[in-house]
Amino acid sequence: MKKSLTLLHSNDLHGDFLAENVDEKLTGGVSMLSGYISKTRKEEKNVLYAISGDMFKGSLIDQEYRGISTIEIMNLLAPDVVTLGNHEVDYGLAHLLFLEKCAKFPIINANMFLTSNNTRLFNSHKIIKIDGMKIMFIGILTEEVLNSTRSDKLISTLVGIKDAAEEVGRICTAYQTEDIDLTVLLTHIGYENDKKLAAALDPDWGVDLIIGGHSHTLIDKPAVVAGIPIVQAAVGTDQIGRFDLVIDTDTNSIASCTWKLVPINADNCPRDLELEKVVNNYKSETDAVYEQVLTRLDGVYTQTRRNRDSMLGHLFADIVKEGTGVDIVFISSGAIRGSELGEVVTKGDLRKVFPYDNKVVELKVTGKQLRDAFLWIFRDESINAPYDGGEFYQLSRGVKIVYDQKTHSIEQFELNGKSIQDDDLIKIGMGDYHYASLEQFFHIKKEDVKKNGRVKTLSSSDYLIVEERMSGVPLIRVDREERIIIK
Repeated sequence: MKKSLTLLHSNDLHGDFLAENVDEKLTGGVSMLSGYISKTRKEEKNVLYAISGDMFKGSLIDQEYRGISTIEIMNLLAPDVVTLGNHEVDYGLAHLLFLEKCAKFPIINANMFLTSNNTRLFNSHKIIKIDGMKIMFIGILTEEVLNSTRSDKLISTLVGIKDAAEEVGRICTAYQTEDIDLTVLLTHIGYENDKKLAAALDPDWGVDLIIGGHSHTLIDKPAVVAGIPIVQAAVGTDQIGRFDLVIDTDTNSIASCTWKLVPINADNCPRDLELEKVVNNYKSETDAVYEQVLTRLDGVYTQTRRNRDSMLGHLFADIVKEGTGVDIVFISSGAIRGSELGEVVTKGDLRKVFPYDNKVVELKVTGKQLRDAFLWIFRDESINAPYDGGEFYQLSRGVKIVYDQKTHSIEQFELNGKSIQDDDLIKIGMGDYHYASLEQFFHIKKEDVKKNGRVKTLSSSDYLIVEERMSGVPLIRVDREERIIIK
């Protein structure tokens, strides 16, 4: 027998609750997103809605209420199943488990474990029965994506794509007797890794679709690897993915499949006024907190590329350096989540652009270790990556580095006007998230760093350092001299 199924999907919502006026047209926001989902549920017989990770982090409403507001809003959106993204752990493991209890929808993940006894933190999968069909969803998140858990010794994930594929195989094999009609992987590992995962799956496991997230990839048609369509719905609420499927329940296979990306706008999406009331209540309370003016900058500071020197990076690195007294502060470009700030800076403006509360860790490195770290940071695959790619750092004042990409060499390497020597010992300040992944991000082993002296925590929050010091001065000026020059 053949039956229809409409499968809607989002990913990386990041607290994108409010509609925006784009070219004089209302676009995005959970009110119209909910309106489209509700309309589709009324128009089609069998409809499921899934979210592939990262509901949290990205808006003031989410951050002010530490995800509780997001869960209430998601409850009204009523997804049928959600998998975890890397930002679901940003408020800590205990808080995530609390938020799961507040959710009225299932949250799944197959490969996040307690390290003490190898117990899964969440249900690995969800089988949804609809119109006589059994649809199985499996949630996947790899350690490559979930680097932030390395600072939390309680939890771990399977290391890579191969292990994740094997875990999918175990689950699919265990439930083959259940007469599953459609198997969907909800992943949060990035579009390119989804392709690698599809290639690693055994066809006998019966995986039919991969719906992904994390890389915020905008596509116009599915990639197909090993016969498996792979999709993603970019980022936020400006669009939603839609599969229209015909399922052959006799052969447990897809008889036909079409996919499209549907724009969420006033032309084709009614508003959900009840959900809008909830969002507006949160917005009014949040606005009252975040409209406070902190300071003024001597211009608009920007970060136009993640893997290049930026004035926004200079601003935050200089302020954290003043607050900690180290020789050099490293601010991850990825921690800067907006492209510009100023001239007038409110608390809300700062939170949007610099949203994370990273602990600041002090460690001592030799001049040689630091030079080698920069050679790793400046490798071609990182320097040539698009805006959102690579792992790059913004540096505090006093540093001058000139790197020749053609010869892969550092031509100038100075601190406070003096050339850095191999045996110099330099105090570095960086976020605990990046210290936890020191070898991956800097190519330095922790045991080698610890030989240089004790590693200690200087501050519980780099954000609070910046906010406090901004609020104490009427005008901030930062030198506009390049600190990292890539030839």
